Amino acid sequence: MEYATGFAIAIVITLTGVGAGTITAPLLILGLRIPPGLAVGTALAYSALVKLIVVPIQMLRRQVNYRVLAFMLAGGLPGVVAGSLLLHKIARRSHWASLYWVLGGIVVFSSAWHIAHHFWPIVLSRRSMQKLLWIAAIMLPIGAEVGFSSSGAGALGTVALMSLTSLPASQIVGTDLTFGLALSTVGGGIHVLNGLYNLRLLAKMTAGGLLGAVVGTSIAPRLPNKVLRLALSACLLVIGCIFFCRAAGL
Repeated sequence: MEYATGFAIAIVITLTGVGAGTITAPLLILGLRIPPGLAVGTALAYSALVKLIVVPIQMLRRQVNYRVLAFMLAGGLPGVVAGSLLLHKIARRSHWASLYWVLGGIVVFSSAWHIAHHFWPIVLSRRSMQKLLWIAAIMLPIGAEVGFSSSGAGALGTVALMSLTSLPASQIVGTDLTFGLALSTVGGGIHVLNGLYNLRLLAKMTAGGLLGAVVGTSIAPRLPNKVLRLALSACLLVIGCIFFCRAAGL
């Protein structure tokens, strides 16, 4: 089951481009019944390994804007450290309602944004000036959300870059993926040091994920990616609502 989960997540990421963190933690918690703390730590480590394969390709294609990335990391790295330490504190008390609220909120926002973007595509303005200090400030809470819930770098980072920069779409994707890799590595490392991960699960998911990435890359050009992303977003919207219900004790 763990191999299949890693395989399926990698396939979905390859075909739709939806962030690894948004998918992995919810599936581990709801599908495999992994305790929330272990799920977040394992999801972050898995996300880092997946992006470690993808990001070098983005760099070779010159799809990463390193100046913007530096400002993103200036805010995001302190945030992910704070969020990871906060999760460790909550894990010792086993009070998971706050995690469910945050995770549900990010999943709902991410899926709703993808659905809205599907029907009303956002046109990027190339005349807007890059507001790098604003980007650094915004990435602080985004980093905290990544460290706390493993989600947020993909959807929220993309929205920030689209709103505050004039980067072309390819550089928005590449820069945000590189940002996500850094946050996942730092946050995942903190969770590993604090014991919030499942090594056996991570190894099996990674093995399945490597195969899934290869298969997904080979079949992606022949499938309707936009339709698949819309269907996945609709499913994630339901999952986000389930987390809200859990947080409310329903």
